[in-house]
Amino acid sequence: MAIGILNSLLASDHSSIVSMNLFVALLCGCIVIGHLLEESRWMNESITALVIGVCTGVVILLTTGGKSSHLLVFSEDLFFIYLLPPIIFNAGFQVKKKQFFRNFMTIMLFGAVGTLISFGIISAGAIQFFKELHIGDLQIGDYLAIGAIFSATDSVCTLQVLNQDETPLLYSLVFGEGVVNDATSVVLFNAIQSFDLTHINSTIALKFVGNFFYLFISSTLLGVVTGLLSAFIIKKLYFGRHSTDREVALMILMAYLSYMLAELFYLSGILTVFFCGIVMSHYTWHNVTESSRVTTKHAFATLSFVAEIFIFLYVGMDALDIEKWRVISDSPGKSVGVSSILLGLILVGRAAFVFPLSFISNLTKKAPHEKIEFKQQVTIWWAGLMRGAVSMALAYNQFTSLGHTQVRGNAMMITSTITVVLFSTVVFGLMTKPLVRILLPSPKHLSRMLSSEPTTPKSFFLPLLNNGQGSEAEQGNRSVIRPSSLRMLLTTPSHTVHYYWRKFDDAFMRPVFGGRGFVPFVPGSPTEQNGPQWQ
Repeated sequence: MAIGILNSLLASDHSSIVSMNLFVALLCGCIVIGHLLEESRWMNESITALVIGVCTGVVILLTTGGKSSHLLVFSEDLFFIYLLPPIIFNAGFQVKKKQFFRNFMTIMLFGAVGTLISFGIISAGAIQFFKELHIGDLQIGDYLAIGAIFSATDSVCTLQVLNQDETPLLYSLVFGEGVVNDATSVVLFNAIQSFDLTHINSTIALKFVGNFFYLFISSTLLGVVTGLLSAFIIKKLYFGRHSTDREVALMILMAYLSYMLAELFYLSGILTVFFCGIVMSHYTWHNVTESSRVTTKHAFATLSFVAEIFIFLYVGMDALDIEKWRVISDSPGKSVGVSSILLGLILVGRAAFVFPLSFISNLTKKAPHEKIEFKQQVTIWWAGLMRGAVSMALAYNQFTSLGHTQVRGNAMMITSTITVVLFSTVVFGLMTKPLVRILLPSPKHLSRMLSSEPTTPKSFFLPLLNNGQGSEAEQGNRSVIRPSSLRMLLTTPSHTVHYYWRKFDDAFMRPVFGGRGFVPFVPGSPTEQNGPQWQ
């Protein structure tokens, strides 16, 4: 008996090794094909990985006699703990901070308020239509969870569809909204699961709202504090004089620690690791040696890239999971109906907040080039229609047990989620690039008009909230006549905040935490000739 158990364990280990070999080979194939399709106006690596995943699922389904379509079992932990953190952190680390913070209020409007509007419309529509379809025994909590699941846009795919240099305003709005949107959707989803929604009253509603704001503020502060702590440690202990490997390792581990601390304290890891990335790029990155800067920049980008491909490849393979489709095989028309209703609600829910909130945002903008034009609003609406791995993970959490379900209503929601994710990512994703070309035919002109930031890696050397055209060194050599503080605040409030932030940053933050202008001194390196430059 013992020999039989041992043999079965060895066979299981071998099958796992075979699965991992195939999966890694598929990842390599996605990268190679993505490279060959680099110049395509239509394809991007997300869609390539999805298509390869679906094709691989078909092959596995045929070779296993219809028993399975994927190499790995879906795991929420794999997604939320290992794959999502590097993607979100790299987004914060590489984002052009000037554009992001210039449009911060609009991003918060879209990401928080807009997500709540979309959540309400999708939940109300699901209650109205799904009860008439009699798809299964769904409770009020399930309908609200559906609203949270399908309010989560796919910021991963959007990052690959829009270009930060060609369309900086659109990129900062859609991407910034995507990060805040994902965090809002996850917070909403967790709140729905933790609150008793069968007896909703004013007290529960107030607690819900209070918990929502607490999570947002606490998560952001935790990310900022972790980023500042990493900057302080690296600046004071100065690892670079002995080993650049240590400072690189510390940056990577501190970034991951911020996410895990947020999960430990039941906060939003997405918001935490995003703001940790922003703070690290502003302070910590400048405190390490020049070789470590190059290493960390490419290491974070590579980890994020592989994680993105991994997610979309797996989603494509899991789309053909025969177990869930078998449960609803007797009513394919109803499944198509549910998916169509969800897509319709997504379209309406997004339009219901993009256009009204854009109008409100435009009322606060004085300069014409800072306003969101109608064509740009259409592009923002379209680019945010895609749904991805966050929706999949939340749906599995709500409607399955360890990735499996035999309940008809739950299986219907899982298969509908898979359909919506595939359709929205492939169809909307394929059409986004041509749509941007049609609506915004001169991206280079837009780039010059909307962004004064350089399009090279030198943008890392810009300050967090610089509102001028040149560098701070250049500004410091000019005598600028400024109006009174009160007049500045009334006429150009965002520029006034930027100006005073720079003064505070230069006077208090950088002397303590380092940052741009701090050049590590490494014996034997080129910086030794000029002497150490400490702030």
